[in-house]
Amino acid sequence: MTLLPTTGLPEPTPDALAHSQQLADLIRENIHSSSGWISFAEFMQLALYAPGLGYYSAGAKKFGKDGDFVTAPEISPLFAQSLAKQAAQVLQQTQGSILELGAGSGRLALELLLELQSLEQLPQQYLILEVSAQLRQQQRETLEQHLPAGLLARVLWLDALPTKFNGLVLGNEVLDAVPVHIVKRQPAGLCELGVGADTQGFVWGEQALTAGQLYAAANRLELAPDYTTELCPAAGALLASLAAMLESGVILMIDYGFSQREYYHPQRSEGTLMCHYRHFAHGDPFLYPGLQDITAHVDFTAMAEVGLEQGMQLLGYCGQAQFLINCGITDILARVSPHDIKRYAPLASQAQKLLSPAEMGELFKVIALGKGVTEDLVGFSRGDRRHTL
Repeated sequence: MTLLPTTGLPEPTPDALAHSQQLADLIRENIHSSSGWISFAEFMQLALYAPGLGYYSAGAKKFGKDGDFVTAPEISPLFAQSLAKQAAQVLQQTQGSILELGAGSGRLALELLLELQSLEQLPQQYLILEVSAQLRQQQRETLEQHLPAGLLARVLWLDALPTKFNGLVLGNEVLDAVPVHIVKRQPAGLCELGVGADTQGFVWGEQALTAGQLYAAANRLELAPDYTTELCPAAGALLASLAAMLESGVILMIDYGFSQREYYHPQRSEGTLMCHYRHFAHGDPFLYPGLQDITAHVDFTAMAEVGLEQGMQLLGYCGQAQFLINCGITDILARVSPHDIKRYAPLASQAQKLLSPAEMGELFKVIALGKGVTEDLVGFSRGDRRHTL
């Protein structure tokens, strides 16, 4: 990923720009009807999820070399094949299903089901909760093309969370796309940064923050003067909904983020908001609405606290590299002989991207919360960092 100023980004096509303008007009209408100011969370919700127009609701390609970013399942089948060892342990204990939130292109579901079949530990069902109709269709095509009929029959798409669930809930790069509020500690007190509009486009605007849930959460952090950061009550609400649904099993979330101590470090005074467009990363969320992804890092301490408040156990927390090593990624890589250079070299390169601290290995973290799980989880058998949360 290359970090450039927005002046260095590729130009969208005329059709893409027209699409973006439609969404910009919709956001302007919302700003106008809200007396000239909306929270950044509302802006991000519209930019990513407005029906038919938002980044995840429209038809543009998002994943892979022709999209805007590459996720771990797109990088290598090693990711899902390793994750299968953890999934198999949970399924063995619960005799339940897998529920994947936001299944992307469908590659994770595909490779996970094939590996679980080889481990003889298939889920009762593989449920996918996907808000994007376009991605849901892409997932169907991927799975129908590559899965045998018996496995495909286990896959079911949902429009809402089930009321009860047993098994493994899986979210890979889900929490980072949940809309965030942005707060700042001013000399006069806390304020929320929201979005207004002028003749040139969208602009930042401040409103004093003096009471309510957001104020209480920001105040607890004791932010330094002129410190700007994100808060994501919606992620906590999502986790609470998952906890209410879960009867027995594990919620496993994989994403980039930090413990609270690292997240609100004095040197991270501008927050973690980041945008992704055509494999370039930049910091302007107002550019090309609907054509770019908008993300923020995950506060894993906040996720752990919500889980505990909802009656779940904190079962593990570590970096992605440690988790994949614990799940046997090196053994899976060893299935291919190093002498078979044509097959081995690409896999070794992919493993490097998944494991290297300079790539995904340390930036991405894995957290597990659950109910009724009596065994220690294999993915956290070494290097568990629960104590840092």
